[in-house]
Amino acid sequence: MKLFKSLLVAPATLGLLAPMSVTANEFNLTDVSGYSSSSEVENISVFDAAKELAVTNSRVDGLEARFNNFEAGAFSETTTASFSADFAAASEDGGSEALQAYYGFQIDLNTSFTGEDSLDVSIDAGNSGGAASEFDLNGAHGTGGADVLSVDGVVYTFPVGPTTVFVGDNADGSTLYSTACVYGGPSNNLDDCGNGSSAMAGGEGTAFGASYEFGDGFSVAVGYTGAGSSASGLMTEEGSDTFGGQISYAADSYGVSFTAANVEGASGANDDRNYMGFNGYWTPAETGAFPSISAGYEVGTGDGLADTNQWFVGLQWDEAGPGTLGTAVGTIGASIGDVYDPEYLMYEAFYSYEINDGMTITPLIYVKETAAGSDDLTGMMVKTSFSF
Repeated sequence: MKLFKSLLVAPATLGLLAPMSVTANEFNLTDVSGYSSSSEVENISVFDAAKELAVTNSRVDGLEARFNNFEAGAFSETTTASFSADFAAASEDGGSEALQAYYGFQIDLNTSFTGEDSLDVSIDAGNSGGAASEFDLNGAHGTGGADVLSVDGVVYTFPVGPTTVFVGDNADGSTLYSTACVYGGPSNNLDDCGNGSSAMAGGEGTAFGASYEFGDGFSVAVGYTGAGSSASGLMTEEGSDTFGGQISYAADSYGVSFTAANVEGASGANDDRNYMGFNGYWTPAETGAFPSISAGYEVGTGDGLADTNQWFVGLQWDEAGPGTLGTAVGTIGASIGDVYDPEYLMYEAFYSYEINDGMTITPLIYVKETAAGSDDLTGMMVKTSFSF
């Protein structure tokens, strides 16, 4: 603002001095006697350049204060906002055979108060449903498919010594996890890399956790999710709580992780389950020639309950022409082996490519196995994503 103030004062000063210089050029001794009016002499003597400059400075100070107030009401220098919009057209043979169209919209706000912390807020809207529900459209899970804006998560992450800590609402307890998976498929069923239950995915309650990096690729993290907005409260016998932890290792071309979780049932219900998930990936030195490989397996156990299992394998070529090619197969969620035989599987293939820096198109084709006596579902859809 000092430069701005100087730019305003300079013309005002020149404006005051210009008449004085003109008067000096026109003034001569012969005409002195012509100034017989004492009032005219008095008017000239009354002129005070210092006083006029003081008035000008006062007005500039007032203008500067107005600009300061404007800046105080704007975003802070550490606040950023990003926006994205998705559109999907889909049809499913054996299911929603008619061509359907849906959308999703998301606003992500981020700010830092110390330079080491991060406050993140996600606001979603969308109307995903039908065949297009296979796509993770922004807003689909946050609003239940309603065409309204909804807060999809508020998370604050900050350091405590060498440890990173987070607390949030409508967030996953696995926020700080580093699951060993590099597959980036767009479908809802296979994008959890086979460990959806052990990784506490899809959490909609109060969550907190911490992570610590030992160095040389080793890290550990813990997390918690509970229904903090309900009358039962957090960590009570009446409430439903989930506790979990993860150990992971990442090298230059491969990584592994082990994830575990205890999911408590409602009060009086004997349905507590323990989940263990194993994940790993390998990436080639030349990404164009060979695909990366990601795999995951999870098992769930509970007293008096049937065991569950979930698995996944995904291949991805990050440089397949102008885009990314991927294909995967896995179970549709956790299967109860004693009830469902064989396991219901899903197969998918996608190709994602950027039209420009802010626009990406992703075609997807999939097959989902269904219960005996029903035809398998075959879906085709195209998702267009904008980021700005």
